[in-house]
Amino acid sequence: MFKGFQKIVEERIRAAQQKGHFDDLSGRGKPLPRDVIGDTVPEDLRLSYRILKNADCVPPEVELQQEIRRTEDLLAGMSETRDKYGILKKINYLVIKLNTMRKGRVELEVPQHYTERLVKRMDKKTR
Repeated sequence: MFKGFQKIVEERIRAAQQKGHFDDLSGRGKPLPRDVIGDTVPEDLRLSYRILKNADCVPPEVELQQEIRRTEDLLAGMSETRDKYGILKKINYLVIKLNTMRKGRVELEVPQHYTERLVKRMDKKTR
């Protein structure tokens, strides 16, 4: 920032403080809210995620999680076994992609249990 511009901004802030413009703010005297990004994102990605958050952009992991949920909802409403199998493959692909993006943090991995469920359902229907 330019030194002259920074000085003008600081003077305006001081003048507003003296006039009491900041006295009736809703969070005055309270601690700042905890930053959720700091707890869930690796330290080297926090700044970039904060920028994305401020720009109302969704991080790639969250976008993938949302797509997995939408695809699961689609799967729940299907009756044709062949179509379910295709959607199930897509869900497993998305889960693998999500787990890969997390760079091996095992505690955050999403389990791949969809194939097992589908095989059990298909076995019940064929018997």
